[in-house]
Amino acid sequence: MIERTLVVIKPDGVQRKLVGKITARFEDIGLKIVGMKMIWLDRDFSKKHYAAHVKKPFYKYLEDFIVAGPVVAMVLEGVHAVDTVRKHTGATEPFAAAPGTIRGDYAHHSYKHSDKKKIAVKNIIHASETSADAKKEISLWFPEKELHSYKTTDENHVF
Repeated sequence: MIERTLVVIKPDGVQRKLVGKITARFEDIGLKIVGMKMIWLDRDFSKKHYAAHVKKPFYKYLEDFIVAGPVVAMVLEGVHAVDTVRKHTGATEPFAAAPGTIRGDYAHHSYKHSDKKKIAVKNIIHASETSADAKKEISLWFPEKELHSYKTTDENHVF
């Protein structure tokens, strides 16, 4: 089943110059980029994207983090794209993400230096959880005119 999903490389991934490495990982497993852009989110957009979390106690930290710098948003397309991306992204909590996943290799928690109190999870990347979420998130982040259809060399020659 060919589908599309949203991936957002968060400010920590952009600031640590991981965009190319993360993008290559998805391309290497057969997914193709059909939309991509760098933007700096404002608080209103954060509330739209994370609408399900706005009332939760951790939302303030999440919002402060996601608006702290530019992000790279992309729409990936491929066979079972949502599940494939989630598998390669790893668990949301960095300590639970398996080595070899994007979060397992690059993500970390941020702590206050004075008391070691956890204040934020810096988990590098957002990936749509379900196909329904992906459709909703893609339409929020990308107008249809910014999404492209094309055949990759693999599609033309391998499949």
